Amino acid sequence: MTSPLFRGRPRRAGPHLAVRVAHAALGGAAGFVWLVLPGMTPSADVPVAIITPSPAGGTVGTAAATDATDGDETSGADLVLPVAVVGAAGALAGYGYVRRRRRARSRTAPGAGRPGAPRAADAEAAAPGHGGGGGDGDGVPGLVDAENRLLAAREELVFAEARGGPEAVAPWTRAVRDAEAELASAYAMRQRYDEGVPADAAERRHVLAGIAGRCQEVVRTLDAGSAPWSVQAAGLLGALEVAEARFRELTARTPAVEATFSALHARYAPAALDAVTGYPELAKDRLVLATTELNGARQASDLGRPTEATGHLQAAEGAIARAGVFLAETDRLARDLTEAARLVPAALTGAEAELAAHRAPAPPGGAPHTAPLLLHADAVLAAVRAEVTSGRPYDPLELLRRVVRATEPLSAGESGVLAAAAHLAAADSVAAAEAFLATHREGVRLTARTRLAEARRLFARGNAATQADRVRADDLAREARASAEQDVRLRGHQSAGAQQRPNGQMA
Repeated sequence: MTSPLFRGRPRRAGPHLAVRVAHAALGGAAGFVWLVLPGMTPSADVPVAIITPSPAGGTVGTAAATDATDGDETSGADLVLPVAVVGAAGALAGYGYVRRRRRARSRTAPGAGRPGAPRAADAEAAAPGHGGGGGDGDGVPGLVDAENRLLAAREELVFAEARGGPEAVAPWTRAVRDAEAELASAYAMRQRYDEGVPADAAERRHVLAGIAGRCQEVVRTLDAGSAPWSVQAAGLLGALEVAEARFRELTARTPAVEATFSALHARYAPAALDAVTGYPELAKDRLVLATTELNGARQASDLGRPTEATGHLQAAEGAIARAGVFLAETDRLARDLTEAARLVPAALTGAEAELAAHRAPAPPGGAPHTAPLLLHADAVLAAVRAEVTSGRPYDPLELLRRVVRATEPLSAGESGVLAAAAHLAAADSVAAAEAFLATHREGVRLTARTRLAEARRLFARGNAATQADRVRADDLAREARASAEQDVRLRGHQSAGAQQRPNGQMA
């Protein structure tokens, strides 16, 4: 990406800079020659002063005072021409600089056919729904903005339901579900777009416009559904009590989650815990932030400043919600690893049964086409068995993935232990990516979100999903998580996503 400091520089600025440097160097060289030569070639008519030490420690010249005066006048005259040359060189350099700046202001962008006409690639990149920012093109809500609004609405809905009960917030619940369906359709369109479908430029612009329309509908639906449940001054104290109760619940639960993570670290390989490493600490950080925001809400409420109190409350609810995700993810991974460790031996047995069905005698005239696949699967299964029986900590979910991928080309995978193994691996990857997006959403760009949405779509097929669907969902979700982590590192957003108050300040 081009730095903003250089964004307006013309393409041919480099040669102009070289010309200015050459002018300055030439003027300096000319001045140096005229200054030095007079001192190196003394005239025969002017006596050269011979300096001898004086008794007082000074110097006495043998030339007369009038000679010294004449020499001063001659030296001053000799300086006139060098100074003129240097001044001329500076004037030329300044003239070239002014001309270059005027051309830069009047010239259109490189590659543009006419003033103000963007290139086709730039126009597509700026189209609504294309970019990774909150509003993707001319202030139109895009996929990133729409999904962030949906994630925030889900968090708010949990607190609203705790205040009024499920039946009272049923309209808001329906609005969230409608927004989810609309956003899923928009992401499906975006996935096809990224795959190059459609290929026609006009149709691609139409697709982007359709995505933007769906995103606007998501925002409109959420705003309409949540409006009756926005926290008002009259219900501020009740909302504070609900948030404080949830805060106390998570605070009491944190030590148990930390103990769970320590037990996982002692039992499994470090790679098995990558998805939740640091999550207990992040949960505590969010709870510390929630303490500050809850205190701020209480103080503002006591001072009769309901708008300020509501801003603190919303920031506290966001921090509490993310702390809950961090803790829940650690417990979820513990359950998945336990289930995966139990499933690995059965998956190995099921894989052997699948491969046995393909170990038939070679047909007349050549070897079966499955022979290379069988050899590869045998090697993978042997390596998995060796790792399980080595006595060293291992990653059971990763072993399941290896077994599933080795046998997937040879297995229908519609039922049985291999289907269960593929389902568990995909569920783990999707859940891990969703948790990371929910807690770091300010830094995650469009590509990671689109891949996760496609993984979610494939995984949602349930029993109708094939083995290939489950493997693909697993791959896409892991790709989405890796891409999201890279986004957060490169964009430098606050870890765990700082909440933004209504006044625009970050909590």
